[in-house]
Amino acid sequence: MKRNGAVMESTITSKGQATIPKAVRDRLGVKPGDRIKFFVHPNGSVVILPTRPVTDLRGIVKARRRPVAIEEMDEAIARGASEAGRPAKRR
Repeated sequence: MKRNGAVMESTITSKGQATIPKAVRDRLGVKPGDRIKFFVHPNGSVVILPTRPVTDLRGIVKARRRPVAIEEMDEAIARGASEAGRPAKRR
């Protein structure tokens, strides 16, 4: 395996395996036992991405509002239900 700046090489074994350079493993955040996906683009380039569980997405989006209490949800449901029984407003 050679490493020249951002260019890294690895040799393919007779089993079709290659060692992913440490710098790439570190960048992807993968360790032994993790799974990766290969995406082959029409132009011939290949992208390697780690397979992540959905739980890794937790906390990625920040809440914009304060949490809503159950009582507030019940009130909103009751308002919606009472409005559903009214005739539609004309504009």
